Amino acid sequence: MKTRFKTSQICTALTLATLTLASQAQASDAKNVILFIGDGMGPTVLTATRLFKVGEEGNLEMMKLPRTARIKTFSNDAQTTDSAPSMAAYTTGVKMNNEVIAMSSDTQAVAPSKDANGNKGINNCSADNGTPVPTLLELAKAAGKSVGAVTTTELTHATPAATYSHICHRDAAYAIAAQAVPGGAGFNSALGDGVDVLMGGGANHWTPYDSTSNKGGRADGRDLTAELGAKGYQYVTTQSDLAKVESGKVLGLFSAKSHLDYELDRVAKGAANTQPSLSEMTAKAIDLLSQNGQGYFLMVEGGRIDHALHGTNAKRALTDAVALDDAVKTALGKVDLNETLIVVTADHDHTMTINGYAAKGNPVLDLVKNGDGSTQTDVDGKPFTTLVFGNGPNRADVRPTLTSTEVMADDYLQETGIKLGSETHGGGDVMLFADGAGSSRFKGTLDNTRVFGKIKEALGL
Repeated sequence: MKTRFKTSQICTALTLATLTLASQAQASDAKNVILFIGDGMGPTVLTATRLFKVGEEGNLEMMKLPRTARIKTFSNDAQTTDSAPSMAAYTTGVKMNNEVIAMSSDTQAVAPSKDANGNKGINNCSADNGTPVPTLLELAKAAGKSVGAVTTTELTHATPAATYSHICHRDAAYAIAAQAVPGGAGFNSALGDGVDVLMGGGANHWTPYDSTSNKGGRADGRDLTAELGAKGYQYVTTQSDLAKVESGKVLGLFSAKSHLDYELDRVAKGAANTQPSLSEMTAKAIDLLSQNGQGYFLMVEGGRIDHALHGTNAKRALTDAVALDDAVKTALGKVDLNETLIVVTADHDHTMTINGYAAKGNPVLDLVKNGDGSTQTDVDGKPFTTLVFGNGPNRADVRPTLTSTEVMADDYLQETGIKLGSETHGGGDVMLFADGAGSSRFKGTLDNTRVFGKIKEALGL
């Protein structure tokens, strides 16, 4: 007996099969992912950077990416997040408490204690204080992909640490570094044979204490750079040494005691500069990771944007944001967007705002001026700047009479509203820009934890 099928049944079956295949294809449509993070790069910072770099009519490279979304950044226990849980939300999809990195939501932040040398070398995270949650980097590594983290901060700082470590407090930098050393005490075994590319600053967290040359070094005497070298890593400390690396794993620590220089200062050094730019580190990381035919996951952070904002130094913040934008352009010139997803976002906002009614074309770092060049003034007849901060240390009882020369200088610190010892993060939503394989997933208003899920889907993890 022959079975007869109606045309409608056949069409329905074909449609379902097509949808299933399309769904399966979409589930793993990105071979590679590059996640760019501008630390503290909220919407006002983006707008000010655009005005600083290309003016009102132009767009930053990241702004040219066709897919956009708005991202909510609150942490598990605070309206305004710090970088640890906000970055970890991107890498794990889990809300956690401020100061906590890549741990379950019930984890309590417990700060490290000082060791015999006065450094925060004693990790106080107990085994019963929460549980580690998998990161995108770990999932990609388990899937056979190469992985990397690149930053202008210390490599153990909150944002890069949230890709490869799990800790109850972001300040436990010495324990964070140990998690990256395959086979060593404290190693994060979820990293398999280790993170393939690590670049940033803060070599002191990786090398032994010395009372004359390395007072911020490890009290346990371990030289993690040597241990990684024994595992096949190439250890480089200068721009020229990095340029020579052509394959294999690499640990690049380009500042002995802390973060890399601000871009403004790195460039000012000229021939004396030994640190690579963020674009150079990004290009090298792509070259190395792309040698794996199964693909890669790379995180690139412009981390010192945040530091300049905390210091209310808008010029250095904008210059570092431009450096991140240049790194995005570098990446776009090296990858095939048919197989690579590029996502650019920020971990949180800051309190900087664009102030007054400056004429079009007025330099964003300058005083607020009219179209004829005359200066606008406050109720006391004194000029004021376009960029100001909601809080920070620079609130005088009597405002000074500012000049353009003064406020556009490299070291000028913007005025603040509320007086605090240091400017704080802001609680506002941040922007996300995306292009390439799987980028159509990013649209609308999203919680930061959903960014994790969308990247995970795009990679088929």
